[in-house]
Amino acid sequence: MATLYIRSQAEPATLTGDDMAHYAFLDADNIVLQVIVGKDETDLSEDWEQFYGDFCGQTCKRTSYNGKVRKNYAGIGYAYDAVRDAFIAPQPFASWVLNEQTCQWEAPVPMPADGKIYAWDEDAKAWVEA
Repeated sequence: MATLYIRSQAEPATLTGDDMAHYAFLDADNIVLQVIVGKDETDLSEDWEQFYGDFCGQTCKRTSYNGKVRKNYAGIGYAYDAVRDAFIAPQPFASWVLNEQTCQWEAPVPMPADGKIYAWDEDAKAWVEA
C-alpha cells in the first residue's frame, strides 16, 4: 500500500471513504499516464489538482467513478479533452462515433438487446453473436 504525505503534516495521511478522490496525471498530449487516490477537493485547504500536479511535475485532473467529474473515469491511455472537460477512452473502432453528451464511443448500429452476447465486426459494421 502506498503512503501519501500531505504538506504540513508529520504523520502519513489516512484517506478513508468520504475524504478520498481520484486524480489522473497527464502527459504533454493530455493522455492519462497514471491514476491515483488522493485527498477529496471538499478539503479546501489546498487546490488538490495543483498540489498533486506540482508534486509530480505533470498536469493533474480529478476524475470519479460515478461520472460526476469529467464525464468518465480516467483510465491509462484515455485522453483528457479540455474543451469538453472530459476523459475519453481510445476509439475502439474507426466506425464508432463519439457521443457528445456522454463522451463515450457508440457503434453506428445499436447492439441487439436480446440478452445474447455479441462482438463488433468492424469489416461488416455489424454485431455478430459471440
